[in-house]
Amino acid sequence: MLELTPLESEAIRLSLRVAFWAVLVSLPFGLAVAWLLQRYEFYGKTLLNGLVHLPLVLPPVVVGYLLLVLLGRRGPLGSWLYETFGFTLPFTWEGAALAAAVMAFPLMVRAIRLSIESVDQNLETAGRTLGASRSAVFFTITLPLIAPGILTGCVLAFARSLGEFGATITFVSNIPGETRTLPLALYSLIQTPEGEAGALRLALLSVLLSLAALGASELIARRLRSRLAG
Repeated sequence: MLELTPLESEAIRLSLRVAFWAVLVSLPFGLAVAWLLQRYEFYGKTLLNGLVHLPLVLPPVVVGYLLLVLLGRRGPLGSWLYETFGFTLPFTWEGAALAAAVMAFPLMVRAIRLSIESVDQNLETAGRTLGASRSAVFFTITLPLIAPGILTGCVLAFARSLGEFGATITFVSNIPGETRTLPLALYSLIQTPEGEAGALRLALLSVLLSLAALGASELIARRLRSRLAG
């Protein structure tokens, strides 16, 4: 049985924590944005779509720097958060979760949007014709149909959050016990003499975590599909 070192245990716990909160916090926004982009036509839609997908084409370090400028103690939002709530995001694990969420957000939105696109709107129309409200139609018809897409988006975002490096190290630095996630711990070991063995172990652990997440998502997706088919 593989026995984890304190560094590995700390990095895994922090990575899972960051990835979990990154997905949980961004999911309502991802669902809303995907619905807006897929179901509505409005002025500025192209701009919104471009902004949503910008983290995919920008270097992660640039994203981290923009977050630091915006949410730093002297930034327009960061100064307000600190003065109003005494709350700061840079150099904290919450900031790491935010950086991961921003980088993973396009993947989540894309997966959910494709799922919404595949829904037969005649089913929703039939539900409203029978007297169901829009919210009832959404929760009883649309949501179950797009559930596999939501799950796929969450898994993609979770896996992307586990592997996030550039935006994280720029926005929250590499602080042991606070922001040193698996990629950052691996980077630290690479910079350390004779740290190759430890870096290899962390790389293998990252692969195992990602495979476990993908396997769990596939199992859940199969159960969802079987329930919908049944």
